Amino acid sequence: MIGLGLIGGSVMRAAAAAGREVFGYNRSVESVQAATADGFDATENLDDALRRASDERALIVLAVPVPALPLMLDHIRRTAPDCSLTDVTSVKGAVLQEVRSFGLLDRFVGGHPMAGTAHSGWEAGDAQLFVGAPWVVSVDDHVDPDVWVQVSLLALDCGAVVVPARSDEHDTAAATISHLPHLLAEALAATAGEVPLAFALAAGSFRDGTRVAATAPDLVRAMCEANADQLLPVLDQALERLHHARELLAGHQPLTDFVDQGHAARVRYDSFTRPDIVTTVVGAPGWREELAAAGRAGGVIRSALPVLGTRE
Repeated sequence: MIGLGLIGGSVMRAAAAAGREVFGYNRSVESVQAATADGFDATENLDDALRRASDERALIVLAVPVPALPLMLDHIRRTAPDCSLTDVTSVKGAVLQEVRSFGLLDRFVGGHPMAGTAHSGWEAGDAQLFVGAPWVVSVDDHVDPDVWVQVSLLALDCGAVVVPARSDEHDTAAATISHLPHLLAEALAATAGEVPLAFALAAGSFRDGTRVAATAPDLVRAMCEANADQLLPVLDQALERLHHARELLAGHQPLTDFVDQGHAARVRYDSFTRPDIVTTVVGAPGWREELAAAGRAGGVIRSALPVLGTRE
């Protein structure tokens, strides 16, 4: 594990609980000491960790913010270029571009567990964080089937369900259901903060609507800025809807369609089902396209898929 914050620390805990040998790096001595005190194998020496990963042919998991990726990838290129590589970053296109620029694409499969809290740091980690959560595992054109299996098995061992998706499609969806909510939460919290009586009256609606605004600001900026190309169109769409609501209110017109559309979409989400993906054979002709289509339709993988050339 490269990075032992909320997500990296939770992956480390969950993987260890599943019986995996796991060791990690973090630049913060305090985090390393905390992880070590909890019985985990951690170091603040990145090169030592990567040399060990290279010797053991480990799967390297990048759990650092996007701005830190170039430094980490440079070290990996010099020290452990033959290791399988994945990440847990909330944007995939930007990570893919960075990995490609360092010549590490052949062994890379992007990942994104759709789980988290507003807290950060090693202490916030939880071995149960990913149980039942969607974990995107990329099926881009370059993806090696053996590495894809390694990454998907890690996600399954952590208790997640695997959602296969292309990086560009992931980023468009993430802009809508993750990054836009962060921006809306920030705006709502800041707006309420300017009304003297607001916090005294705030209850469930405000709490739920602003929960992610408690996320560390650096993380919010990093994810939104790295996905700006996909976030801008959905932000424009949301602003258009809000502007329409404003026009209705200004004209003393009913908000019927505005509210009904939002309510209907939420009801569809509450009843959304995830069919199991079970028949795709990893490594067979067209397997990436088949998995991408199944993920696009809402399908998930709950147990290991058959792999071409191996017995089921």
